[in-house]
Amino acid sequence: GGGNTMPNAALEADATAATSAAPARAASGALSRGMRLSDVDLLRGLVIVIMALDHVRDFVHADAFRFDPLDVAHTTPLLYATRWITHFCAPTFVFLAGVSAWLQAAKGKQGPELTRFLAARGLWLVVVEATIVSVAWSFGYFLFLQVIFAIGVSMLALALLVRLPRAIVLTIGVAIVVGHNAFDGMKPEQFGSLAPLWQFLHEGGPILWNGEFVGMQMYPVLPWIGIMAVGYGMGPLFTMAPERRDPLLRRIGLAMLVAFLLLRGFDVYGDPSISSPLAASQGTPAAVTPEAGLTWHDQPTTTAAVMKFMDVRKYPPSLLYVLATLGTVFVLYGWIARASGITRRVLLTFGAVPFFLYVAHIYVVHALAIVASALGGKPVAPYFGVMRTIFTQPDTLVGLGYPLPIVYLLWIVALALLYPACAWWGRVKQRRREWWMSYL
Repeated sequence: GGGNTMPNAALEADATAATSAAPARAASGALSRGMRLSDVDLLRGLVIVIMALDHVRDFVHADAFRFDPLDVAHTTPLLYATRWITHFCAPTFVFLAGVSAWLQAAKGKQGPELTRFLAARGLWLVVVEATIVSVAWSFGYFLFLQVIFAIGVSMLALALLVRLPRAIVLTIGVAIVVGHNAFDGMKPEQFGSLAPLWQFLHEGGPILWNGEFVGMQMYPVLPWIGIMAVGYGMGPLFTMAPERRDPLLRRIGLAMLVAFLLLRGFDVYGDPSISSPLAASQGTPAAVTPEAGLTWHDQPTTTAAVMKFMDVRKYPPSLLYVLATLGTVFVLYGWIARASGITRRVLLTFGAVPFFLYVAHIYVVHALAIVASALGGKPVAPYFGVMRTIFTQPDTLVGLGYPLPIVYLLWIVALALLYPACAWWGRVKQRRREWWMSYL
């Protein structure tokens, strides 16, 4: 369940009205504090809209508590696509957080000032995830560490990395993204007293306190640190004029997609369902997916084979996952940036206030699920404290929810309810310049 994303406060620092002239101005070295790049806001807005669909599905779909929507043995093509498209959200947000950090440097934050900026926002995001966001997911308290937490910790790491030359940060980021799957076969228990550290960095999983199950870390932070470092390293591309930027991004994206097709096609490396060379050399069983008995080669139908081929691990994000998602985003970036009319206006409104929207939308979606359950004569009590129940007694939730068309309907309702609130908050942020506003 849950968790494709969430934007972050650092991306909103010094917010002002988005301006389509920003990329051209930035290309000529005229980046100034308070400037926003509208194309970046536009992309964020698009993935926020997609993200909301998955979170509505988490709470409202009748099969959400029965099986993984990517499980080819149980899913349907539409349900699979509804879930898979939301894979774009988390890596895009984390990558753009890195781009935003570079933009802050380009606007004048350098050295210790940039380090303090990133460290403060990183700590803030970790606190928000552990409190306000965890309560929103559960309507009770259950520590649920997802993308906000991963972004916060990644910012803390980037606060140190930005003291290095940008090219070195990019190299470190690429090395992490490419190399972390070599360690998939290494499990926390192999590290003895350092087991919690390996779980925190690479594995994720249950959070225990005095033997009691108190939370779940869905996003191990090491690969996300790599993605954010790559975003920082690629930051200058996003200040180029579109006629230079878009072809460069398109070539990078196509190279990533070709690498994905080759690695996946030959099942060479890059996903926990594939044995890692390091694990094999140590005689350690590699991590496998729950349905690893059948590869994509062995599926009974072409549709099932395609779905299995694209079923790449998100928790933690595998190399193949990153290649397939960010590669596609880079290819389509120029096309997305040319959106116009009402589509552009709506996406810019959402994309300009991502932190506000992320926190608000979980409360709204969770509340809509309760209302829908009550209107349908279904119980509402299970929606209070629901996250603990999902991980401990999921069978008690079977019978809740509605078919997929209702999910799409409530998704539209949620966006309609959130749009005026986002437009209002965007206007407030344009008028108000207090330092603490950048945290919201």
